[in-house]
Amino acid sequence: MPFLEHLEELRQRILKSLAALIVFSCASFAATDLILNFLTYPNSHLAKPAKLIFLKPTAMLMLRMEIALAAGLIASLPVIIYQLWQFISPGLLPTERKYMTPVILMTCFCFLVGGSFAYFVMIPVVLPFLFSLGTAAIEANINISDYMSFVLRLILATGLVFELPMVAFFLARFGLITPAFLRKFRKYSYVAIFIVAAIITPTPDPVNQTILAIPLMLLYEISIWVTAIAYKKRQEAGAETTEKSSSAKKKTVKKTASKKTSKPKPR
Repeated sequence: MPFLEHLEELRQRILKSLAALIVFSCASFAATDLILNFLTYPNSHLAKPAKLIFLKPTAMLMLRMEIALAAGLIASLPVIIYQLWQFISPGLLPTERKYMTPVILMTCFCFLVGGSFAYFVMIPVVLPFLFSLGTAAIEANINISDYMSFVLRLILATGLVFELPMVAFFLARFGLITPAFLRKFRKYSYVAIFIVAAIITPTPDPVNQTILAIPLMLLYEISIWVTAIAYKKRQEAGAETTEKSSSAKKKTVKKTASKKTSKPKPR
């Protein structure tokens, strides 16, 4: 496919992804009350919950739009992944294209697991720690925009980090990494995991960082296993392609030889 046709194909895929994002965001705007109650639940069920306030007349409107956009992004994730897969599928082998449905489902599943981990495990631990830093004279009155930004950032960032096995799968399928490579750099990767956990978690204490780091280390080990499967499949597909190419060449040589032998001798 020529370069300009590739650009046109990419433009079409981006437009379809944006259309899905807009549609799901508009649909999510009608459900912002439910989403607000869901996201403020970890705070409202604390022993000493913070008082959530808004400071500008337009603050709640902007907040609802941001929540609708985030919910639309999560809801449109399968469509975005499908469009991405359709864009790269022409460069894949026929045996690799059959993984489209499992890849889309597993990518969405990993993101939902990561977001659920942030919501049900990390936030209930982080919020009490942060609120406990106040004193009897200093109470927690938090701008609702700041609270939502904190919660949504933590959920989205953790969801993206939990895509590690799927990233490893794609890199292995394209031959960019191998299981041996991941095993060799396991120690360095664990250090990097704690650095990433320190960046994502909003608290400097090692307890909350470890809460995120332990699942990430488990995901790294799962990534090694996933990479081993993907790398083996790639080798099998390459061997099958080489075998087919070799048999095709042999058939061509035989046809050429038969034509030469069947050519009548000149008188």
